[in-house]
Amino acid sequence: MNIGRARPFGQNYAFVVVAVIFLALLAAAGQRSAPGVLIRPLEAAFGWSRDEISVSAAVGIFLYGMVGPFAAALMASVGIRRTLIYALALMAAATAASSFMTASWQLVATWGVLSGLGSGCVAIVLGATVVNRWFVSNRGLMMGLLTASAATGTLVFLPVLAWIADAWGWRPVVLSVSAASAVLIPLVWWLLPERPADIGQLPYGAAEAPPPPPPAAGMLTQAFGALGRAARTSAFWCLFATFFICGLTTNGLVGTHLIALCGDQGIPEVQAAGLLAAMGLFDLVGTTGSGWLSDRFDPRKLLFVYYGVRGLSLIYLIHSDFTIYSLGLFSVFYGLDWIATVPPTLRLTTEHFGDRDAPVVFGWIAAGHQIGAATAAFGAGWLRSAQGNYLEAFVIAGATGLAAAVISLAIGRRAPVAARA
Repeated sequence: MNIGRARPFGQNYAFVVVAVIFLALLAAAGQRSAPGVLIRPLEAAFGWSRDEISVSAAVGIFLYGMVGPFAAALMASVGIRRTLIYALALMAAATAASSFMTASWQLVATWGVLSGLGSGCVAIVLGATVVNRWFVSNRGLMMGLLTASAATGTLVFLPVLAWIADAWGWRPVVLSVSAASAVLIPLVWWLLPERPADIGQLPYGAAEAPPPPPPAAGMLTQAFGALGRAARTSAFWCLFATFFICGLTTNGLVGTHLIALCGDQGIPEVQAAGLLAAMGLFDLVGTTGSGWLSDRFDPRKLLFVYYGVRGLSLIYLIHSDFTIYSLGLFSVFYGLDWIATVPPTLRLTTEHFGDRDAPVVFGWIAAGHQIGAATAAFGAGWLRSAQGNYLEAFVIAGATGLAAAVISLAIGRRAPVAARA
């Protein structure tokens, strides 16, 4: 056992780890949501079309998801702390470099490719890896809290970024996002041990030490080996399909295009960003509560409710009159449900694939989430350019949400799988 520098709080140091990861996920969420603020300023500054700008958001979201399973394997091989520090540095450098861009391909390269690769390591698969490593009890609650950091990122960043964009233009926005990633690097280096055993502790809620981890295989071997085992089960494909729809109906559509949709209705950008922030506040409650519920109730039934409410909310929004009342009603119901699907999805993943494979398999399922999000980010922009409105994009997304509710009930239940040796 490698005993590193002692830390205070005993087993409760796991909550310090959660706080550090919460901040990192918050910064990544802010970075992934920033393109929604940049669409209209970049249109004004460079004359780029909306679908042209949407390509960068789609590429970033796609890579954000596709990196997940490889990031989980990389964390198992070289460590969580090292992976996270390198990812934050890449995020900071990529967004800072975008301040010099003059062509749309440079937007794709910085905010799409480089930012997508970096933020993909600071995503929900990071939360899943940390929760499985540092907690035995209260896993659902902790995963709900970490997942809610994405909502908090929206809550903290978007109104501020929209105000900056309105007052000073797009360039200070990208520099602010870059700084938010950079300041976290020394915090991660100082406060994040690799494992509880490294500071002489047990995971929170554990009565005895877990077995030592097996020798780490190569990143590609771990990533594709876990995928090969999971892909032989119907549970994986049901979870992949529902999470594809989850991404399509959240950050891909609403996270990227809601501000532009409100602009089409004559609603100022700062006010529209405030609507997203309000949704983020409700999701902070909803997703944390979803984690608590996932520890106690059938996660399939929770997913049925979440996806059903989300689908109906999207159909309601596009047919509403966009008054303060209708938008407020949407922000409550949709906000409570924004990413509440993550804790029950992780619980089902762990039940079916065990503690060892679950983070990597969840990374592949999360890749489905981001493929769906990328589809919506580009598809909605393309439909807006072709049709002149977002009606079809929101109706299609709402219908897929109702389909995901039905698919959720088809996922089988089983006793948790023991960690594979």
